[in-house]
Amino acid sequence: MRQISRHRRPAGQSPRGQAIRFWGRHAVFAALENPERTIKRIWGTREALAQIDDLSPSIPVSYAEVTDLARLVARDAPHQGLVIEVDPLEGVYLGDVLQAELDADSRRPLVILDQVTDPHNIGAVLRSAAAFDAAAIVTQDRHSPPESGVIARSASGALETVPWVRVVNLSRALEEIAEAQYWRIGLTGNTETTLADTLDGTRVALVLGSEGDGIRHNVMEHCDVMAKLPISPRMESLNISNAAAIALYAVAMAGRG
Repeated sequence: MRQISRHRRPAGQSPRGQAIRFWGRHAVFAALENPERTIKRIWGTREALAQIDDLSPSIPVSYAEVTDLARLVARDAPHQGLVIEVDPLEGVYLGDVLQAELDADSRRPLVILDQVTDPHNIGAVLRSAAAFDAAAIVTQDRHSPPESGVIARSASGALETVPWVRVVNLSRALEEIAEAQYWRIGLTGNTETTLADTLDGTRVALVLGSEGDGIRHNVMEHCDVMAKLPISPRMESLNISNAAAIALYAVAMAGRG
């Protein structure tokens, strides 16, 4: 059986024990349902807490008014009556993800984000990745935000279900992804090749860059092909999370053809 090499997991992401707070029902319920997530404390209104079934007796629970909850989270955050304090998830090895996909003979796509730093965008991409059954998202540890309440809220539960792989070097990660027989497609507006032209049923890794600078040159050199989304010339570009959603949809449709 083919074995994938395993690069060391970066040590820089959100150390265990450094608690963070999530808010909003989707983020809170998903965290409570994730056996890999350590819940340290929960605050909520009586009405909101009454909607949680089988809450572990080991989790400290505090009843709170809406105004009290607002002081626990970011300003104007829509907490919907629930706030939890959690430990960050354990890191994920890229090699483990690739090996699992290979063993399952899976064609699920990967999403590679090059220096995408906005937590709202990270969360939205996670949500799209969950919707279109992506195997994982991959970011460079040094140039992406840590887990946070903003990401969890924007991901609407997907932070708990989509593996988030953080690597030291994105170019080396793309080499490892190529070894696992993925076709690496970089998305850019500076080409005449459309994404649909590049999809032939093979495993796909979609590479997206930041909205300002796009994909860095050294990362671009590790893509097999550059492609564009066929958007109207009246639009110069798309938000990164919108581009990811459209690209994932295109991959899903190509896989059904």
